Amino acid sequence: MPMFKKIIAMLVLLLPMSVFASDEFSGADTAWILTSTALVLFMTLPGLALFYGGLVRTKNVLSVLMQCFSIACLVTILWITVGYSIAFGDGGSMQQWWGGLDKAFMMGVDFDAMTGTIPESLFAMFQLTFAIITPALIVGAFAERMKFSAMLLFSGLWLVLVYAPLCHWVWGGGWLSDKGLLDFAGGTVVHVSAGISALVAAILIGKRRGFPQTAMPPHNMTMTVTGAAMLWVGWFGFNGGSQLAADGGAAMAMFVTHISAAVGAFTWMVIEWVRHGKPSMLGVVTGMVAGLGTITPASGFVGPMGALLIGMSAGIVCYTATQYIKRVLVIDDSLDVFPVHGVGGILGTLLAGVFISSSLGGVGLADGISMAGQVFIQFQGVIATLVWCGVMTFILLKVIDSFIGLRVDAEEETEGLDLVDHDERGYSL
Repeated sequence: MPMFKKIIAMLVLLLPMSVFASDEFSGADTAWILTSTALVLFMTLPGLALFYGGLVRTKNVLSVLMQCFSIACLVTILWITVGYSIAFGDGGSMQQWWGGLDKAFMMGVDFDAMTGTIPESLFAMFQLTFAIITPALIVGAFAERMKFSAMLLFSGLWLVLVYAPLCHWVWGGGWLSDKGLLDFAGGTVVHVSAGISALVAAILIGKRRGFPQTAMPPHNMTMTVTGAAMLWVGWFGFNGGSQLAADGGAAMAMFVTHISAAVGAFTWMVIEWVRHGKPSMLGVVTGMVAGLGTITPASGFVGPMGALLIGMSAGIVCYTATQYIKRVLVIDDSLDVFPVHGVGGILGTLLAGVFISSSLGGVGLADGISMAGQVFIQFQGVIATLVWCGVMTFILLKVIDSFIGLRVDAEEETEGLDLVDHDERGYSL
C-alpha cells in the first residue's frame, strides 16, 4: 500500500503544471455548469416545444415547434453579437443601465477568460440558454394566430431591447442588483418579463377566432405531458446551475425546486378535484410549471419548508389567476403564460423576501435589512420589470404591426399556421 501511494504521488508530479496554474478554475464547478447548460437548453428544445405543441390544435402544432426552434437559432446569433455584451459587459458611466458593447461579437471571451471559477465561454453559454427560453415562453400567448415573420422580428427586437437590459439590471451589476433585489434564477428576468409581455401581446393581437365560445382543447396531451416532464428535469439545471458552483447551495436549489414543483402540481390537482369532481392531467402539469416558475427567484435563498409553502401558494394563486384571465377578463392568453409564469414570477419574487429569513429556514437576510425592507425591494423589482417590459412590448408590437402586420388573416387562421406559414402538416394519418 505505501508503494502504491508513492507511485500515485510520482504520477501527479509528472502532470503538466498548467493543470494547477489557476487558483480560480474549478473542474467540479465547470462540470456542473456544463451539465446545467445542457439541461436548460433541454427545457426549450424539446421540453417547451413539446409542452406547447401538444396544447394547441392539430393544424398549428408544427408552427409552435418551429417557433421554439427558430427562436433558439435567432437568439443565439443576437446573443453572441450584442446581447451578451449588453447584459454582462462593462457599461462604464452607464453601468447602472446597460453593459455597453465592449464584449460585442464576444470580444475578450477567449479560451483563458474566466467568470468566477468557470470559463467565461461557459458562463456566456449558460446565460444564452436563459435568453433562449424567455422569448420562447411568450409564444404561448399568441399561439395559433401570429405571423411567423412578425414573431421572429418581435422576438429578436425584444431580446436585444427588453431582455438584455433587464438582465443587466438584475444580474449584470445594474441598478436593481445594487438595490439588493433577490432573483436567484429568473423570477423577474425570465418569468415576470415573459408573463407581462405575453399579456400585452395577447391583448393587442386579439382573441383566436371562436374564443371563448368554441372549445379549443389540447390536441395531444401525451405530447404535453412528455414536454412537461422534460421541463421538470431541465429546471434542475435552471435553478441549481444558477449557483454557478457545485456546492451545497446548488444542492439545496435543486431540492427546493423539486419540492415546489411537486406541491404546486398536487395543490392544483386537489383544487380541480374539489371544484369539478375529477382531477385533470392538464391541471397537474400546469400546476407543476406554476410551482417551478414561482420557486425560481427564491430557489437559492429558501429552505425545504419555505419551498413547500411557495409551491402551495403557486398552486392556489396561479390557478385563480388562470380562471380570472379567461373567464372574467376574457383575454385569450392561449397557453396561460401570464397567469402561470407572470403571476408565479411575481409571487415568487415577493415571497423570496419573506422565506429568506433564517427563522423560516432560509439563508438569512443581509445585515441591516428587515424582512419588510427586503419585501419592499422585491416589490420595486417587480414593478420595474412590469413597467419596462410591458411598455416596451407595446411599442415594439405597434411598430411591427404598422410595417408588416402581426396577425394572419381570418382564412389563414382557419386553415392553420402549419400549412399557411410552413406548407407542412404535423400529422399525415
